[in-house]
Amino acid sequence: MDAGVPARMRIRVEGMVRGVGFRPFVYGLAGEYGLAGFVGNDTHGVFVEAEGDAPALAEFAAALELRPPPLARVERVVSEHAEPVGERGFRIVDDDGDVAPEELMPPDVAPCDACLAEIADPKSRRHRYAFTECAACGPRFTVAHDAPYERRRTAMAGFTMCGLCAGEHRDPKDRRFQAHGISCPGCGPTLRLVKADGGDVAGDPIETAAKWLLKGKVLAVKGPGGYHLAALADHRQAVNALRARLGREEEPFPVMAPDLAAARALVRLDPEAEDVLAGPRRPIVLVPLREDAAVADTVAPGVRDLGVILPSTPLHHLLAARVGRPFVLVGADTHRDDDARARLAGIADGFLLHDREIRARADDSVVRVFRGRELPLRRARGHVPSPVPVKWPFHRHVLACGAARRSTFCVAKGHQAFVSHHVGDLRTYNERVSHFCRLFSVRPEIVAHDLHPEYLSTKYALEREGVHLVGVQHHHAHIASCLAENGESGPVIGVAFDGLGHGEDGTLWGGELLIADLLGFERAGHLVAVPMPGGPAAVREPWRMAAAYLDAIYGDTVPPPLRLPRRHGEDWAAMVALCRSDVGGDAPRTSSAGRLFDAVAALVGLRDEVAYDGQAAFELEQRVDPHERGGYAAAVTEGAVVTIAGADLVRCVANDLVTGVGTGRIAARFHNGLARAIVRAACALRERTGLRTVALSGGVFQNVVLLDRTVTWLHDESFRVLIHRRVPSNDGGISLGQAVVAAARARGGAVGC
Repeated sequence: MDAGVPARMRIRVEGMVRGVGFRPFVYGLAGEYGLAGFVGNDTHGVFVEAEGDAPALAEFAAALELRPPPLARVERVVSEHAEPVGERGFRIVDDDGDVAPEELMPPDVAPCDACLAEIADPKSRRHRYAFTECAACGPRFTVAHDAPYERRRTAMAGFTMCGLCAGEHRDPKDRRFQAHGISCPGCGPTLRLVKADGGDVAGDPIETAAKWLLKGKVLAVKGPGGYHLAALADHRQAVNALRARLGREEEPFPVMAPDLAAARALVRLDPEAEDVLAGPRRPIVLVPLREDAAVADTVAPGVRDLGVILPSTPLHHLLAARVGRPFVLVGADTHRDDDARARLAGIADGFLLHDREIRARADDSVVRVFRGRELPLRRARGHVPSPVPVKWPFHRHVLACGAARRSTFCVAKGHQAFVSHHVGDLRTYNERVSHFCRLFSVRPEIVAHDLHPEYLSTKYALEREGVHLVGVQHHHAHIASCLAENGESGPVIGVAFDGLGHGEDGTLWGGELLIADLLGFERAGHLVAVPMPGGPAAVREPWRMAAAYLDAIYGDTVPPPLRLPRRHGEDWAAMVALCRSDVGGDAPRTSSAGRLFDAVAALVGLRDEVAYDGQAAFELEQRVDPHERGGYAAAVTEGAVVTIAGADLVRCVANDLVTGVGTGRIAARFHNGLARAIVRAACALRERTGLRTVALSGGVFQNVVLLDRTVTWLHDESFRVLIHRRVPSNDGGISLGQAVVAAARARGGAVGC
């Protein structure tokens, strides 16, 4: 295009472009380049017609994709030339009616710097206003009950804008133009502090709430996606009171730091972790706790890593600033006001709440930072409901039901898979599935489910009528999930290490080596199976798995220096007898890597019983001596099916215990030995198949020590390695894998879902 030559262009922008300030951004950008025309929303996203100097028009079109607003996610920009019409000025046109759009619902995001500056400014009319937001920040998903995202379809519909807010809302030059959550102290939600018995507390709610926390009281705080319970983190009595009232004696509590400086005083942050912690999604970030951190020792007992979070709403900013010290902030598993008041009345000394409804519950996301990037452990607020883009389109609408409790579901169409936050009971499950289907205009034609017949999600799927049902093996779904988020179709060598999954041979799998693509898999290897005495009881009592492994190794000649048999006396003999029985239901065989970790944790004396999921394995990881480079040897047998002898690792642990080696060195040698065994097994399968790509999935790979060792040594052997970055490697990612497998099978091929 030549300078000085007028030109006109029609442009369509698709993706997350509604509710994120995209039209005001286009308006300002057009002014920057001196262009005329208009911008608006329709059923497919944002449409633009712009006219002006040809080079300026070209730069404008490029900037739409290269310089979008912070909350926008541009999936595609399509443009075409048009005849100039001599238009003057640039304008924003009204939305295109009530037609359901093919657009994305934005997630909640933390307050922007401009809104925080207003809150801190005594001259601002939003000074210390706890619901300040603009087009670039604030709650989105948690306040919306339907699409498209606009005020009348959110919890803000019942709040009538005052004249000043309405003026900002209509002004294209204002950063609150078309900000659907706009409000002020004169027209918006209001805060209240309420006693446990229901009586209102007079005065400034935040000032009084902060004083209560500083005195050691427990407070229920209504957050963006649900209620939290707060207690001062350095007040041991307050933390212990919260634990006793909740009945959570050992689960580590996350801590909210008032700001980044306070977070640095609590935990060891590298620059990448700081970026994640202070980013707009505001997840809980799991990072090493400082030895001199001012927190009670009961905040995170038994572990060296602390979950830390920065304020995610103006309310949290105001409260944290007034308290001035970190406080525990624990999800309370409820988001409805009446339910919260009923369930938490015996736990909280008071309630800091407001009159804006939470339409969609969403817990805090939880991440670790691995090699400079997020490694998701729980994908929830700040991420949900942003879709996972899938390389091959879903030609039919898919609902994937996930696995067990605390899993997720997924609805998918086109090139997008919408993975939910984790869900609870079936009643909540039904509500959330319906909500997602409504938000994204999905009418399931294919319903995928786990093979385990007792999962509530499986039962839900089997009760659906008029749909095509597809059962997907648990560990295949894990690997398919990793493939999908990496844009790969396979085949790959898949390493799926987790707690338990229903195996096709009737045993409980969990230490699997698969040759897998999106269509199917071959079980090419696994950890050698051992009895799981007591079935589900062995998950709650890891010493049972130690009994199974020690019996497999030593029989009746367990070395006397090992203390575990003596700790359990007669129960030990009963457990050994159960392991040797032929009653499969009482001692089903399992290849689970998670249960192997449990056995080692119990053997070294860390954990005979667990109080929360994954506790034994997490505490074993936390004990790893980072300076120990040695590793135990485990036999890798190359037959028709490759096997890894987990019992060899347990034998080495026992030998070191007998000779007095410390727990940290034992934990490191176990991790190193298991990683080496995985690599040797992958090499054996490469020799057989020629495959040079390995996908790592399953909850065991939340363990960053094992993940780091495995990835490093696979790279040393010239493998490509795929890991999770968008969805968790645990059961939170299962539904994505189920969706792409079901779609591939419906299509009849792995590529082209």
